Amino acid sequence: MRMSGVRYVSQLAPGKITLWCFLIWYAATVVRHFDPAPSIWLNALGISAIVGVALYLSVREPGKPSPDRWTVLRLFLMPFCVSSFSQLIKGRGFVLVFPPDARELAISAGACGAFVLVVLLLKRLNPGVTA
Repeated sequence: MRMSGVRYVSQLAPGKITLWCFLIWYAATVVRHFDPAPSIWLNALGISAIVGVALYLSVREPGKPSPDRWTVLRLFLMPFCVSSFSQLIKGRGFVLVFPPDARELAISAGACGAFVLVVLLLKRLNPGVTA
């Protein structure tokens, strides 16, 4: 049975909410600092393939079911995002993952905050839904 988007969001556990916020932060940064240089994206794909396979092998246990497709996607997506993010912010004055521009910081943090508020609202409106 396919889960609707609203139902999915209303069932998100704190860890998954955090992962979605990471993706939102990444997307906001990519939109602001996008660089079409193929080397950035090809390097990120290569790192994603190598690290993704290593992560997949680390979670795969003989005799147990394979991780679900969304978990496998995350195992490959995370190194891609980390690699491309680090290339996009290199030399731009970021402190850790935080941009030096207050407006950009407010947009990224605000987008994450808005997402969390939507999740909390949907959880409140659907109190009987469990994860």
